[in-house]
Amino acid sequence: MFLRKATNKKTGRTYLSIVHGYYDPSTRSSRTKTIQSIGYLDELEKQYNDPIAHFTAVANELDAQRLDANASYSFSINKQELLSIDTDNSKNFGYVAASSIYHELGVHSFLKNRQRHTNDAFDANVIMQMLVYSRLLFPASKKNSFDHRHRFFEKTDYSLDDVYRSLTFLCKHKDALQLWLNDKVKEHYGRDTSLIYYDVTNYYFETDKVTDFKRKGVSKEHRPNPIVQMGLFMDNNGIPITYELFPGNTNDCLTYRPNFGRLKKDYNLGRVITVADKGMTTGDNIWYTINTPTKDGYVFSMSVRGAEQEVKDYVLDQNGYEWLGKEYKRKSRLYPRTILVSSRNGRKMKKTVDEKQVVFYSEKYDKRAKAERAAVLAKAQALIRNPGNYTRATSYGAAAYVKNIAFDKETGEVLSPAKGLQIDEEKIKAEEALDGYYILITSEYQECDDRIIDMYRGLWRIEESFRVTKSDLEARPVYVSRKDHIQAHFLTCFVALVIARILELKTEHRYSIGKLLESLSQANCTHVKENLYLFSYYDEVLELIGEKTAIPFNRKMMSLGEIKKVLGDTKK
Repeated sequence: MFLRKATNKKTGRTYLSIVHGYYDPSTRSSRTKTIQSIGYLDELEKQYNDPIAHFTAVANELDAQRLDANASYSFSINKQELLSIDTDNSKNFGYVAASSIYHELGVHSFLKNRQRHTNDAFDANVIMQMLVYSRLLFPASKKNSFDHRHRFFEKTDYSLDDVYRSLTFLCKHKDALQLWLNDKVKEHYGRDTSLIYYDVTNYYFETDKVTDFKRKGVSKEHRPNPIVQMGLFMDNNGIPITYELFPGNTNDCLTYRPNFGRLKKDYNLGRVITVADKGMTTGDNIWYTINTPTKDGYVFSMSVRGAEQEVKDYVLDQNGYEWLGKEYKRKSRLYPRTILVSSRNGRKMKKTVDEKQVVFYSEKYDKRAKAERAAVLAKAQALIRNPGNYTRATSYGAAAYVKNIAFDKETGEVLSPAKGLQIDEEKIKAEEALDGYYILITSEYQECDDRIIDMYRGLWRIEESFRVTKSDLEARPVYVSRKDHIQAHFLTCFVALVIARILELKTEHRYSIGKLLESLSQANCTHVKENLYLFSYYDEVLELIGEKTAIPFNRKMMSLGEIKKVLGDTKK
């Protein structure tokens, strides 16, 4: 509140009033409301020695009362007051929790420093915040996020063209930003990289157009659309370290060495043990890992069904197994294994690695494998009865159990007549014998069996991270098409994932990322009058987040000034 002195140009007289200034979200402009009309200055001078000083003090006192945290709000709303077209009085307050981590990680400082000496007309940090907060709480396309940018208490003075221009800028600095985030995570939370987890997934595009980057490959979701491959490294606490994108037709195992080499070169993690599934188990990947300067280690799974007969015989030989309970058994051996390694000229060389092989059996996994096969066999039977109803794509999985099946190379249609098709009973019998068995191979032969198995079980966290990016963050389908825009899209998803994981860490893993984000997305407020916002949602998840971040999610009403102060505190 302040004392307004309005002078009439015709009479020269000055009228005093106490007014309150506020921001009107419906018009997106500043407005004032008269709190007290006082009178003309010349008449007031007859009653007060210094009317201006006196009523300035009164205005200050009223403003202090307004700002008093214990004061009550008093306002009235005209029953006939109408909303104007395109009015949206709702704002999200939950993103403030993400803002606290975003600024704790110094993403704003990184982007401002990189943009300082450019001629860019847009503010990359402002746009990055909008993209990251939208990806976390209201995942959608870039345009949709831009159209709803007003739901946050942030700057909105940028265009959709600015958003797309910023993607090129973000792509340029994607590797440097990942390094920056790694340093900040180590600084604030510590990095446990005694074990690092690696896995690969892919993301599809809402288009059929293929480029050098968007390629058709083996889709994890069995879609015919073009895809890109992502290889992701994660630390032992479940926090992502770095990622890299590859063309969609890149074999999973070929993503490991370039990604691991960059990790070792740039991230200064010391000796690490990589944990990965059987897709990474190649001679080249193993040899590359153990021949780094720090002699790194690995715990990889190996396909039992794809193994040599000697290994299968060892797995099925019941001698040496130790039962732990009635449903689980394991055994191990030290085994110098011969692997094939590519030389610089492309020729294969035989190398011997000293490995420990840990074999374990789980009755739960056995039953699950048989149930999954039963579903596939039912599909295989339907394929045999009506081959014309299937193609190579739609018969995925089932065709592997059908003898004599052939497909058209161009259309993928089944060429074999129904009478020539039959179930491969021998293959089913051989696979059933190996149901429930898993092999882990490791360079860490001094570790006990249970420790090796525990290391491998941590791989579920990175699989969950992929699920989070695909489901909660809706990173796919990808709508942008230019390669630099694709790279920037996944950079924003990566930053969002890091923030989500840290929020999960701060709240001691008491709730899933999906539950945390759901509650934050519902922490909305509505503008009711002048600078006042009414809050209507609060739950036990917000209570916990509020305790860990010192954000008052339980306030029923706050002024715009109070909201901006809370937001400002997260940016310090």
